[in-house]
Amino acid sequence: MKTLQSTLLAASLFGALCAWQAPANAQTIPVIVKDTTSQYWQIVLAGARAAGKELHIKVPELGAQSEADISGQITALENAAAENPAAIVIAPTQYTALGAPITSVAQNIKVIGIDSAADTTAWTSFLSTNNVTGGKIAADTLAEGIKAKTGKAAGEVAIITSLPGVGSLDQRAKGFKEEIAAKYPDIKIIANRIADGQPTTGLNIMTDLMTAHPHLVGVFASNLIMIEGASQALSESGNKTMTLVGFDSDKNLVADIKSGVIYALIVQDPYRMGYEGVQIALKASKGEAVPKMIDTGVTAITAANLNTSRAQALLNPKI
Repeated sequence: MKTLQSTLLAASLFGALCAWQAPANAQTIPVIVKDTTSQYWQIVLAGARAAGKELHIKVPELGAQSEADISGQITALENAAAENPAAIVIAPTQYTALGAPITSVAQNIKVIGIDSAADTTAWTSFLSTNNVTGGKIAADTLAEGIKAKTGKAAGEVAIITSLPGVGSLDQRAKGFKEEIAAKYPDIKIIANRIADGQPTTGLNIMTDLMTAHPHLVGVFASNLIMIEGASQALSESGNKTMTLVGFDSDKNLVADIKSGVIYALIVQDPYRMGYEGVQIALKASKGEAVPKMIDTGVTAITAANLNTSRAQALLNPKI
């Protein structure tokens, strides 16, 4: 009887062992960004790459070629999950659409979020700029620039948002609006224009705003793509009294700060998001405790602080 029981127990244990499988790619952590062609996301990937090198793990660099390609990012997530990696790091392109796919993947794989939120509670950890705070800093900086150019923090301003339903962009607009309402009674937000994720649309919206609102004194363009288009439109217009504040940076936009076309850029720390995202993902995959939320910080860069060591570290990370 004992022999039979021992045999059955051994068979049961063997079955359990066969049912359990270690991750097929226990030393692989894919990083999925919104747009693999963008300077901002290249910096995120550079940080992730550096972490992978230090930790001796593979870090596949995945994503669509446009932030508007939501289905492309979902496909990248599904393909990454099919490889059964140790964990996945992802910056969701769209809040609602990525919620269910991330929740599904997280049932079997640790998922670390970076940059933008999604409609899910399945994150193991989430690293991001506090985008509401970033929007408030943008409002303060825009007001500062308007006062510097016109003598007082007053007049009509507008917001340009790249795409609808993007968590980080919605939070930036929220913070901007709240700060204007709370601190600047003489500044009126007269337009909140939503684009389609293309720089040319940002250019066209900026041109339309300046034409339709001749008393416009300031614009906040809340991501890299929109500030690229808006700065081009402002430069071509020859308008010297407009105060333009954007989010994120590249070399052309830094040149626009130097020339005075852009008053300020609100800069995140994308390198840190990629670097620490991979570090935390590896720890989580091993069952180690990790922080649920990490604020990676935000800095306003103007001509006045452009050459400081902190500004240069943010503007010129090693890619």
